[in-house]
Amino acid sequence: MRILVTGGGGFLGSHLVERLERDGHEVVVARRAESDLTSLDDTARLFDRARADLVFHLAAEVGGIGANRAYPGRYWYANLAMGTNVLEQARIHATPKLVVVGTVCAYPKYAAVPFSEDDLWNGYPEETNAPYGVAKKAVLVGAQAYREQYGLNTIFLLPTNLYGPRDNFDLETSHVIPALVRKMVESEDEVVLWGDGSPTREFLYVEDCVEGLVLAAERYDGPEPVNLGSAKEISIRELAELVAELTGYRGTIAWDEDRPNGQPRRSVDATRARELFGFEARTPLRVGIERTVAWYRSTVSSVGH
Repeated sequence: MRILVTGGGGFLGSHLVERLERDGHEVVVARRAESDLTSLDDTARLFDRARADLVFHLAAEVGGIGANRAYPGRYWYANLAMGTNVLEQARIHATPKLVVVGTVCAYPKYAAVPFSEDDLWNGYPEETNAPYGVAKKAVLVGAQAYREQYGLNTIFLLPTNLYGPRDNFDLETSHVIPALVRKMVESEDEVVLWGDGSPTREFLYVEDCVEGLVLAAERYDGPEPVNLGSAKEISIRELAELVAELTGYRGTIAWDEDRPNGQPRRSVDATRARELFGFEARTPLRVGIERTVAWYRSTVSSVGH
């Protein structure tokens, strides 16, 4: 197949592109430097060039709590505009199938845990990432509307927090695992973490997520959103202790309780993915973090920042 991957130069996208090429597909990689998907004209040119049988829309502007608080307008606008433009061009170009990657940040702040897809609309997202989460939910509505009116076959997947080699380790915009890894590799005496360590998160290894995307593209054609997760919940405090163990960090872990915790709990019910297209995460968190630490030490810290 000829496959277009937006965000193909990013963290998740680069792993997906490798997998698709290994499977023998011809892949068109859309990178931010070449195509601004917030521009309808740029998106139209990309679809004209790609002429794809299948599109994975992974491009997004994302970050941790700090980045979401610093750039709420940008995160709302960019993610909404990119999703809207990709949907419209998929319609215009009669793309046979579109796979859109959403976000676990779309779930209500106090949704019952584990998050069920049926609870997606039962409340407002956690405030620090609400603009990003709401934008992604609006793209889901658009996908369902385009399916109903134009017959566009779009599926919508909701991965939980991703991590792994090639993640973003920039402390201004990174998520929790790469931030912990970098701080603990580079610090000796003390690392300061936001909140009190009580919130819980669920993490999905990037290559497991890729497997979920591929399985969904091959086997699922429904309008309902589907979670991708590992079904393992861990507190941020326990996570910090695990990363300290795996990096060999022996300094102090301090908690800045004047900083926000973010969503109190975050874990998804992945039953629908297993039942609809046979997806199950296979990489234990410890193994995934070990691989992430090894990659960081060998690749990133060797060239500096």
